[in-house]
Amino acid sequence: MPTTMLSANFSLAEFTKSQTAARQGIDNNPATPQHMKNLKRIAAVMEKVRALLGNKPISVSSGYRSPALNAAVGGASSSAHCAGLACDFECDAYGTPHQIAAFLAGYVEELGIDQLINEYPPNGWVHIGLKDGEARYQVATIDSNGFRIGLA
Repeated sequence: MPTTMLSANFSLAEFTKSQTAARQGIDNNPATPQHMKNLKRIAAVMEKVRALLGNKPISVSSGYRSPALNAAVGGASSSAHCAGLACDFECDAYGTPHQIAAFLAGYVEELGIDQLINEYPPNGWVHIGLKDGEARYQVATIDSNGFRIGLA
């Protein structure tokens, strides 16, 4: 079966893969045409992120999450992942998630990012979330101390 590409460098498979879904037999395919539209939108933003990071490879650890998968991983019910509007990623060739988040913080408005989150530093990942409507351009950290505005 041919690979479905969301953009030049990102495939649908990258944005729907999940070890949890595979282990638990959860269908994590986008459920609606709107989900696919949203996934193409986040992939387009991730193309811009990739360019800003020097066209280095990006590893997507979480993109779209079906409601069942989101519940299985303990995600927030309002998570942008459920709408296909979020991406958790790393770019080891660029630097640590903190370095990536600190760099991208200067581009949240230009990229239309609702939330840029440095999650679980120092060995975590970067979360980019979009939303329909006006973005908050929020830069935050999530770690053992919880959620807070700003990078830690």
